[in-house]
Amino acid sequence: MDTALRTRAAEPQTVQPQTDEPQTVDAAGPADVRAAILASRERGVPLTVQATGHGTVVQPDEGLLLRTSRMSRVLVDPSRRIARAEAGARWSDVIAAAAPLGLSPLSGSHASVGVTGYTLGGGVGWLSRRFGFAADHLLRAELVTADGRHLTADAGHHPDLFWALRGGSGNFGVVTSLEFRLHPVSTVYAGVALFPAERATDVLTRFRDGAPARPDSLTVSVAVTNHAHYGRVVAVRGVYAGTASDGARALRSLLEASGPSLHDDFRAMPYAETESLGGTAPLHFHLYADLPDTLISAIAHSGASGIEVRHWGGAMARPAPDAGPVGHRDVPFSLTIDGSAADAAPFAAHATGGSFLNFLHDTSRTAAAYTPENLRRLREVKRAYDPQNVFHRNHNIRPA
Repeated sequence: MDTALRTRAAEPQTVQPQTDEPQTVDAAGPADVRAAILASRERGVPLTVQATGHGTVVQPDEGLLLRTSRMSRVLVDPSRRIARAEAGARWSDVIAAAAPLGLSPLSGSHASVGVTGYTLGGGVGWLSRRFGFAADHLLRAELVTADGRHLTADAGHHPDLFWALRGGSGNFGVVTSLEFRLHPVSTVYAGVALFPAERATDVLTRFRDGAPARPDSLTVSVAVTNHAHYGRVVAVRGVYAGTASDGARALRSLLEASGPSLHDDFRAMPYAETESLGGTAPLHFHLYADLPDTLISAIAHSGASGIEVRHWGGAMARPAPDAGPVGHRDVPFSLTIDGSAADAAPFAAHATGGSFLNFLHDTSRTAAAYTPENLRRLREVKRAYDPQNVFHRNHNIRPA
């Protein structure tokens, strides 16, 4: 089997108490993970798990902190278009291993994000309208459960656990490796076009009206944001998973309606370069069934540092019958707000009330990321694999 291997050298495993709580375990493999889980149970102290530390929602301020960032090897099988990534791998590791083979993962907008937390939380990125959520393309997971068992979960082994992992986050064990599909995408048509802020209402209206006819290969967002050189601007960010000519055609209506641009760098680029497109920090996040004119006006005139509307749908809204519990797949729009609570307050009224786990900071709202039926089923799986709720310092799903 032809493979491409990308590895960071592993040092000997270390377990040492820190000057301040918590005690930290830097795991070098599954055996260290198992030992840490059992130690936390024997000592009766809370366990906090970090893969890379990116997106941590509960700070490790007591008990035992288990980190898997040193487990970062990535193996790519080009013949099957599959990657195997250890728990501490980042998307930059996967992209570097897959790109020379003409393949790409369903990574997020920033390559520094960890593979494990992103995938278990659902995983939405520039290729998701074309292929679906990252969780939909998870094929196998290896993990250590609360009782110290080292399990493999896939369609044929522990299928209930495999279902729950594809969107249920780290509630069911400590993942030590994931195996997932890669896709034959090496080059995309992508970029950012900037327009004067006074064009915001017109740009957002055309963005909304053109959504039903937008091809799945195109993912696009519109942000009203501050720019270091141009001041307040409207930014159209987009990625088309196809040829430059088709991508330019798919974007033409939106860009032409926006008027003369201040800046436009749309071009063919390697998928790895899409990280340069940037994005809006998700300090606040909402989902929307529609973008009424009143909401568009509020976005256009918002005083937030950045406020970005994204079009979802496509393959994300067409899950397989056995897809995991990623919720609210039928909602077409999201709003990401980089600003204060006061900046975000006007936008809650039009929202659906649902959320998406990767962008949710408030652990009291974890249930908002799921449908009621999926939440009920997740709680049953939690009861089966972690009845004592050992893994609770996270977006917690309580055992039924």
